[in-house]
Amino acid sequence: MTKFLIVFLSVIFVSSSAFSACYTMKEAEAEQGIRIHSELMVIALNCQHMTPKGQDNLYLQYKKFTKLHESVFANYERTLMKFFDVNSKGSSEREIHELRTAFANKISKDAAVMRPDGFCKAYMPRIQKASKMDDAELHKWASTIFPSHPVSQPLCSK
Repeated sequence: MTKFLIVFLSVIFVSSSAFSACYTMKEAEAEQGIRIHSELMVIALNCQHMTPKGQDNLYLQYKKFTKLHESVFANYERTLMKFFDVNSKGSSEREIHELRTAFANKISKDAAVMRPDGFCKAYMPRIQKASKMDDAELHKWASTIFPSHPVSQPLCSK
């Protein structure tokens, strides 16, 4: 009986860890939120010289956006760190850093391929739009998974 119980518990443990490498909707939103924040940083840095007259510098708008939503981004990071603690063999802080770096590198490649004025014309409105968002609007944006920006893990089935 004890042998059966050990085998049974082992199967349950292996099964649960096999299914744990998928995102809940909360984890998917967290990753998308981190993507948005990382992309906005790159846009702000690359396009701050093209800020329209009468507006705050784009990088300043990004910093205000970050400050306004710092608790949202902190919760997104905590959510992903919990996921990485369970599903990664490395440091969850390192995993967050690598995720942010990958997102920033991806949009930086777009900036490198496009002419600066073209890149800024295409991407600058994101900062202007984001700077007017409240937390609910940010959550809605982050919880929308666009085909062009899929999350890095499959979504868990219900």
